[in-house]
Amino acid sequence: MLYVMILAIIVLVYVLTRLYFLKREIKRTTRQLNELNKNATAKKIDISYFDRDFEKLAKEINNQIDLTKKAKAEKRSTENELKQAISYISHDIRTPMTTILGYIQFLESDEITPEMRKEYISIVKNGARRLKILLEDFFELSIIEQADYPMKIEMIKLNQLILEVLLGFYEEFNKRNLEPTIKIPDNDIVLRADHSAVKRVIENLVVNAIRYSSGTVTIQLEEFNTSVQLTISNSVDQLSEQDLNHMFDRFYKADQTRTGKGTGLGLPIAKSLMGKMNGRLTAEQMENQLFMKCEWGN
Repeated sequence: MLYVMILAIIVLVYVLTRLYFLKREIKRTTRQLNELNKNATAKKIDISYFDRDFEKLAKEINNQIDLTKKAKAEKRSTENELKQAISYISHDIRTPMTTILGYIQFLESDEITPEMRKEYISIVKNGARRLKILLEDFFELSIIEQADYPMKIEMIKLNQLILEVLLGFYEEFNKRNLEPTIKIPDNDIVLRADHSAVKRVIENLVVNAIRYSSGTVTIQLEEFNTSVQLTISNSVDQLSEQDLNHMFDRFYKADQTRTGKGTGLGLPIAKSLMGKMNGRLTAEQMENQLFMKCEWGN
């Protein structure tokens, strides 16, 4: 009986001691969380009393801290991107608007000749067209990025679609004195995707290649065992690593001049559409060639 009482006392002391240290560790952890919530520290939770269950709890708390930090960083990045986008679109709208208003004032003058009036009207029309394209692209991108953006997936012949798009750019190639190199297999390459989305992606990439090519444009279609890859490449004079990294950012232009051609939304639209079709759009540079690669899974 004595041995039973001694054993009971030992067990009780052990339990009470364990509870004491656990309670002390809970208070210590609570204090650390309180300091973290008040931004008094950015340090993760650490424990001094090692208990398997408490270690698991501390690990989950630290995981949640990491997720919270990541969410805050993404929020800051999104806010900065939004501010930059607003700044860019404001600039891109303000520039043609200023031009339009300025030439409208000239048109109100009775002293201008018919030739000058015709020229000013043409400038006003061009400015209005640019505004229309900018606003349409911005609206389209905002719609595409919505989670419920509808996609009509069907079987399409990618060879035929590419050739149709290229035929529509015949005059654009001629204006730039460009003769594209086209490498498309004779056999049909069939793809499950949204026809209009794929067409828009190809159009945007071709426009980008024509606009910024320093002399050559190449369109190549390849079929592999598990994927189909369309590569549209063009020669470039100057393209920094920063330009490459921000290629698909909204309103980003490699020359960083906001009065150049284009809205800076063509590539972001193309990338968003590829993502909606579970495809990939990447950019890479090799020497003086920029490669835009679209990849769909078979």
